[in-house]
Amino acid sequence: MRAAPKPPRSLRCAAALLALGAALSAGTAQADFPQVPGLEQGRKIWLDNCFGCHGDGLAGAPPVTDPKAWAPRIAKGRPMLYSHALQGFFGADSAMMPPRGGNAALTDNEVRAAVDYMLHLVTP
Repeated sequence: MRAAPKPPRSLRCAAALLALGAALSAGTAQADFPQVPGLEQGRKIWLDNCFGCHGDGLAGAPPVTDPKAWAPRIAKGRPMLYSHALQGFFGADSAMMPPRGGNAALTDNEVRAAVDYMLHLVTP
């Protein structure tokens, strides 16, 4: 019997980071992040999928509590942020954003809604 092939290293790393993020983010309460009128869907998606890394800054993810970390990303424009969230991204500093936050079931609009919620948290 032949063994199943291993998934690509990037997917194995993403899965490990997501699991670690879920475990570590237990220190930051989800309730600490506000409800925002018009961004309810984005908040829910963010809490369910993005909070593990962007709540505390795991794996080089810019935490939503650090506007300075977001400034260079915001300067690249919202379309670039959407692209990185949808397609994934490896940063120069070894940061890794898995496609769709590691949840392939998310629609493009759901991913954009989560990005919009995060941007609301880090922009004045």
